[in-house]
Amino acid sequence: MIKVKRALVSVYDKTGIEDLGRALVEDGVELVSSGGTATALAAAGLPVTKVADVTGAPEMLGGRVKTLHPSIHGGILANLDDPHHRQDLADRGVTPFELVVVNLYPFRATVAHPGVTEAEAIEKIDIGGPAMVRSAAKNHQYVAVVTDPSQYEAITGAVSAGGTTLELRKTLAKAAFFHTASYDAAIVDWLEADKDPPARKVIALERRQTLRYGENPHQVAAAFSEVDAVGWWQSMTQLQGKAMSFNNYLDTEAAWRMAYEFEPPTVTIIKHANPCGLATDPSLAEAFSKAWDCDPASAFGSVIAFNRMLDVETAGRLLAAGFVEVVIAPSVADGVAELFAKKKNLRLITAPEPSLADLDMRRIEGGFVMQGRDAVTESEFTVVSERPPTELEMVDLMFAWRVAAHTKSNAIVVAKNQAAIGVGAGDQSRVGASERALVRAGDRSVGSVAASDAFFPFRDGIDALAEAGVTAIIEPGGSVRDAEVIQAADEYGVALVFTHTRHFRH
Repeated sequence: MIKVKRALVSVYDKTGIEDLGRALVEDGVELVSSGGTATALAAAGLPVTKVADVTGAPEMLGGRVKTLHPSIHGGILANLDDPHHRQDLADRGVTPFELVVVNLYPFRATVAHPGVTEAEAIEKIDIGGPAMVRSAAKNHQYVAVVTDPSQYEAITGAVSAGGTTLELRKTLAKAAFFHTASYDAAIVDWLEADKDPPARKVIALERRQTLRYGENPHQVAAAFSEVDAVGWWQSMTQLQGKAMSFNNYLDTEAAWRMAYEFEPPTVTIIKHANPCGLATDPSLAEAFSKAWDCDPASAFGSVIAFNRMLDVETAGRLLAAGFVEVVIAPSVADGVAELFAKKKNLRLITAPEPSLADLDMRRIEGGFVMQGRDAVTESEFTVVSERPPTELEMVDLMFAWRVAAHTKSNAIVVAKNQAAIGVGAGDQSRVGASERALVRAGDRSVGSVAASDAFFPFRDGIDALAEAGVTAIIEPGGSVRDAEVIQAADEYGVALVFTHTRHFRH
């Protein structure tokens, strides 16, 4: 245990700094501080020594240089078990610090502000702060480093109890190095903002939750978030049910994003990251029934997302339909929680809308591949068949196209009345995906439409869909056999629309 006799305090975020200073002074700790922090402590009536009085050198360059001095860093970095270090301190009249309390200029918040200039951003790149933090973290054998107001209670408790333990100092050092690493990551992101994709990317991740296991019980797993990023899952409220698993997070992410691809009341039912039911309807209860009817067998053990408040009628239909793992909605009506309480293991979650604009990154050995999120647009569509789609067919085609974009390739979605009635997902051949979707649709395929996430390489997919009763198809086009595909559509009197945009999803 190391008794704290002297503390260096220099913070931008002054939350709780007066209370911290008061607690330290009451325990006999000398405070050394600079700039606004010294002013704040003095204004609170606390005795404080200014850094300039320690160094004998006033601040210069508008405050850019104030703590970068041997009298400061010698006091932080000294190995007190090394007689040579102790002799250096004595020769120069340097007193060691046992505690360093520093947090940094708000660079990330500054550059996020609309209209921030380059000069303003540059001035929020902290130099002295990271140097002190890293010095103290390096020398955690003798020095405790505090980088966040949330740590104040722990440090004052330790000081009052007689000093800091090595375990506490090491814990604080880990947080400190992460603090400076994430700070530098934000600077790199800002400097690389003019490149798309950036030439360099530094990702700072914090563990938010340890999971029971990963995709399978023998795999270790946890949920991590980027620093200062607040995804829907971090802000969600779990009203009941078991803890979320690795697979639950992935399926819920897929369901939640897909639900918000649509403006009307929408219900998505996800299994293994693919839709096995999706529908829109002015009535949320009807949308649920239509979505569930797509593939009730696959919906067993699924994740269900609603883009509207979950009402009592819809909740009743859901509970009567069968077993599901997770239900997520922006809010729930009075009485819904009481209904769900009967199934205590079912996870009921409310969450804010998902962001549809962040980067998509996938791990590969030794690195990542990175891309922008796949945006579904409705521009530059071309009718290539002799018969154009009817107005109602076009509405269903747009619906099916959005569903297909969120379905693992090869993907075929058969839809009717803005409800998926058959989904062929992740098939190795496009005709195979068509056949699987049609099996699920059954007789309902008569008078339906279909969407394909990529072009048909042969006419066999068109043949299979048209012979089952599909009347209109939407696909990107671009195959060397487009002429044969169009000819097939015309032979059946099927309306065929090219989107000129592919939506592979791996």
